[in-house]
Amino acid sequence: MLKSMTGFGRAVGELNGYVITVEIKSVNHRYFEFSSRIPRQYGFIDDKLKSFINSKVSRGKVDCFVSIEALNTEAADVVVNNTLAKAYVKALKEISETYSLKEDFGAYSIARFSDVLIVKKSEEDEEQLWNDVKAVCEQALEKFTQMRICEGEKLYNDIKSRGEHIIDIVSFIEERSPQTVKEYNDKLVQRVHELIGDASLDEARIIQEVAIFADKVAVAEETVRLRSHIDQLNEFLESSEPVGRKMDFLIQEINREANTIGSKANDVEIARRVVEIKAEVEKIREQVQNIE
Repeated sequence: MLKSMTGFGRAVGELNGYVITVEIKSVNHRYFEFSSRIPRQYGFIDDKLKSFINSKVSRGKVDCFVSIEALNTEAADVVVNNTLAKAYVKALKEISETYSLKEDFGAYSIARFSDVLIVKKSEEDEEQLWNDVKAVCEQALEKFTQMRICEGEKLYNDIKSRGEHIIDIVSFIEERSPQTVKEYNDKLVQRVHELIGDASLDEARIIQEVAIFADKVAVAEETVRLRSHIDQLNEFLESSEPVGRKMDFLIQEINREANTIGSKANDVEIARRVVEIKAEVEKIREQVQNIE
């Protein structure tokens, strides 16, 4: 099932004395890129969270926000982040000296800065806490995935429709191409008559010229490959595996075949259809950038 790289999911759970909130959102990206915002004291879950989400998401820029609130505050410790507090004191003294200001800050002022005081539940079981966060994360991922599938269905329908339109154009080109050879033959005969009048025509020479022209403008190989590429595109659309990168490469091949047809076909109608194909290919390329 096709999935978009754009999605959002949020879940909240109350487990083992904690209220845990997990939010996951993602946007397009060539590879898997992960960033998280987790309370400082629970930083040990960051790598585990990244690995877990990466097992479910193969491509996209994923942002994850985790909130962990301890309900049993009686068993909580307030820990001073001395390293950070010292840095704040040093910075404030530097400001005072630089601008000749009074050093009127105290412990309360320092404590108000973010993460100087950390509330940490006594004797926390890190493994149990990770399992609880993982359980809530799974719920958020389920909603996240559903949104990606929903967006993927829209991409599927749009790309499928454009692929069918390209095949219709290919059918026109396949019908039109032999007609251009006949028209060239008729024009050549007419031109020769205009030049030599009623004198006998060198039919062998004309046949040779027409054969050279036919070989020059022949696009059968390109249209066959185009059909094959569109068939493969449809196979990718039905795949349950991440196929965004493969589809991106395939779109380049489709565009290459269209360019070849445009350069070989000496016909206005075919040239117009090639422009239509390239327009559809460009729209498909834009959509493929959203596919995992």
